[in-house]
Amino acid sequence: MDRIFENTATAFALKTDSELERAYFLFKLIANEPLVKMGTAVTNFAIKAHLPVEGLIRATVFDHFCGGISEEDCMPIVDKMWEKGVCSVLDYSVEGKDEEDPLDNALAKVLKVLDFVKEKDAIPFAVFKPTGFGRFALFQKMSEGKSLTKTEKEEWERVVGRYETVCKKAHDLEVSLLIDAEESWMQDAADSLAEDMMRRFNKEKPFIFNTLQMYRWDRMDYLKELQKRAEKDNFKIGVKVVRGAYMEKENERAENLGYPSPICASKKETDLNFDIAVSYMMEHLDTISIFAGTHNEESNYKLLELIQKKGVANSDTRIWFGQLFGMSDHITFNLGNSGYNVAKYLPFGPVRDVMPYLIRRAEENTSVIGQTNRELELLKKERKRRKI
Repeated sequence: MDRIFENTATAFALKTDSELERAYFLFKLIANEPLVKMGTAVTNFAIKAHLPVEGLIRATVFDHFCGGISEEDCMPIVDKMWEKGVCSVLDYSVEGKDEEDPLDNALAKVLKVLDFVKEKDAIPFAVFKPTGFGRFALFQKMSEGKSLTKTEKEEWERVVGRYETVCKKAHDLEVSLLIDAEESWMQDAADSLAEDMMRRFNKEKPFIFNTLQMYRWDRMDYLKELQKRAEKDNFKIGVKVVRGAYMEKENERAENLGYPSPICASKKETDLNFDIAVSYMMEHLDTISIFAGTHNEESNYKLLELIQKKGVANSDTRIWFGQLFGMSDHITFNLGNSGYNVAKYLPFGPVRDVMPYLIRRAEENTSVIGQTNRELELLKKERKRRKI
């Protein structure tokens, strides 16, 4: 297997010298954990105090990790990446709200993005978070099997209605829709809703994709059971498979409430769980379509090897790779250059509303220091190649 991810000329072809320098500067900062903690606290304070910091945020961390403040704002980046064989997933990255108006606004955003998906080959998927369509506490109550009040039942019906509206539109337009995963204690209800949508709208092909976080040790069993139900009820499965984004929160809650953590005991176990899931799905391509969302180079190489061994075409639409905008360009653009289906998650939204997402990105990069060091190593290599 050629080690294609070493090619920095392809990886950073879209970055100007100044953008390359900004990326190098940002990852140097992110590598410093105390600085990230201090910067996060200062940024949160500045935003809550309505201090005029949006211009600074926009010129640095926002423009590196986000596509813009609106769908239209993202289009120049979408078009540039498309020229390099890389697609975009427009991700309205405003964190979930509890009020009905923002929930309806999130629905309107996803419906609008679906129109973009239909119109532009460069945007193959739309995406939403369950808590973009309903209150976290309501998902949690449903997951725990507790009785709902009359008001809550009506509220849940509105959540289901939002799911139905967006999934039906995806099906009618014949475009794909990714549903993100969240914390384990609300995920059962989200899984159930996603499966209902797959059962209804994935008869001919997998338009609806649910997300499995493989740092959970129970997800492999869930995937196998889902596969059995899909064969029995004659529907296709779409799965976005990721490692997971809420590990510290999950372990802390489990310890505080005295139940076994749903998270694998080690990173090694998580990596193995992820690779086993991908291998299993590759054995069931007749039923399952894959969106492998990972920044782990070895997991990407293993999937590339499976594609080769099975004699599947690089461009087979049942297999997608995905990374976040602003990260792992060496994976994304080298995959695109080699003819594989690959997409960048391209977050967008008002600067202030997207800050929780950006802060999480910085904190995650800080906690996975190997990832940050790898980014810096490749940026240094490209700076040297360009003689910056």
